[in-house]
Amino acid sequence: MTTLAGLPAHILLVHAVVVLVPLTGLLVVVESLWPAARRRLAWPVVGLAVLTLVSVPLATEAGEWLEHRIASTPLVRTHAELGDTMLPWAVGLAVVAVLLAALHQRSRRAERRAAEVGSAGPEHRARGRLLAAALAVVAVVVVVGSVVTVYRIGDSGARAAWTGQFSATPLPRGGAPVTPG
Repeated sequence: MTTLAGLPAHILLVHAVVVLVPLTGLLVVVESLWPAARRRLAWPVVGLAVLTLVSVPLATEAGEWLEHRIASTPLVRTHAELGDTMLPWAVGLAVVAVLLAALHQRSRRAERRAAEVGSAGPEHRARGRLLAAALAVVAVVVVVGSVVTVYRIGDSGARAAWTGQFSATPLPRGGAPVTPG
């Protein structure tokens, strides 16, 4: 991936990652903590998590293309190194989303069996609640890690792109900063 509409694709694709990671994370947490939401969101969140997962290597690949076309500074190198840490978190989000969908399917099967038999055993319900609680803890850890990582990467990218590139004081129209003299 090189350019889109004359701009480096990376600067456009990172916006997808910056939006999709927190959005997916928010929905994963809601789904993991609220069974009623899980019933409605399980499969849409899996789709969103897969889209998020696909967007990360696209942005990273476009960033690597761009990295070879700009000056290599410590800030750019830091950003590139941090960028490589996002993919495992995106994989984690996708895995948790799939596990939540599987938990939803398991619950639906158990409800059907309970309706046929008359009721589900208390140990079956307890195991289901324990599994849901453990998955909620994992979801929160993965979401926090994902959001913190995307923030750190974005912050380092903004610093790499903008440090030394603007004036703290307004410029006169069409010119260089006025130096006191």
